[in-house]
Amino acid sequence: MTKLSVNVNKIATLRNARGGNMPNLIQVCKDIISYGAQGITVHPRPDERHIKKQDVYDINDLLQSLPEAERVEFNIEGYPSQDYIQMIKDITPEQCTLVPDPPDVITSNAGWKAYDNKDILTEVVNKIKPHTKRVSVFIDPYDFSEQDLQTLVEIGVDRIELYTEKYAQDFNTKDIEPTIKVYKKAAVLASRKSIEINAGHDLNLKNINYLVSEIPEIKEVSIGHALICESLYDGLKPVIQNYLKELKSS
Repeated sequence: MTKLSVNVNKIATLRNARGGNMPNLIQVCKDIISYGAQGITVHPRPDERHIKKQDVYDINDLLQSLPEAERVEFNIEGYPSQDYIQMIKDITPEQCTLVPDPPDVITSNAGWKAYDNKDILTEVVNKIKPHTKRVSVFIDPYDFSEQDLQTLVEIGVDRIELYTEKYAQDFNTKDIEPTIKVYKKAAVLASRKSIEINAGHDLNLKNINYLVSEIPEIKEVSIGHALICESLYDGLKPVIQNYLKELKSS
């Protein structure tokens, strides 16, 4: 079954809006885990507009304090700056997801061109690989060549994360069939090279099941914005459990 990792950036955004500690990010993470999520994702940015640097360390302390049977994976996304690399060395999370976003973007909006960025990716992967179980690289299936794939194989990447904005835009339109073919092709090519698949961006309760049914290779989805928006109406616990049902039924 595809695992659900909940991105808690939006919880931090809401907290930061008032400058206090409401909602309490650590308590929300505890609750998310108790509701059945199999991972926590964060994407800290230099301006700390949502997740703060200290939050990453505090969440890690929480996860490490849990009994072994209750522990979930920690996925730290981000641009591979020196601060990011040091954070990975300090925390040693289960998964690092490298994203090519500059500091001023609102959200991640592009994938890596691995071949064009081979030098930086090689350097970063060599630095963080000893400090994490798994390195994932954010890629856009519409801009992903076999040359890019071979580059990722050569530098030792464990997974790719499919950037799913285009999929989400085309879901429930006449364009969904050609679109899903592009995503399936990228997943199949990577799987043949023993690179596993994650997915994320604009996924929600309406479109998640079709994606993982069509691409069963997907090991994990990372969902934050839509999940929190849906929770405003239905509550955090029911929404998380509905995601788990959708993923289980695929």
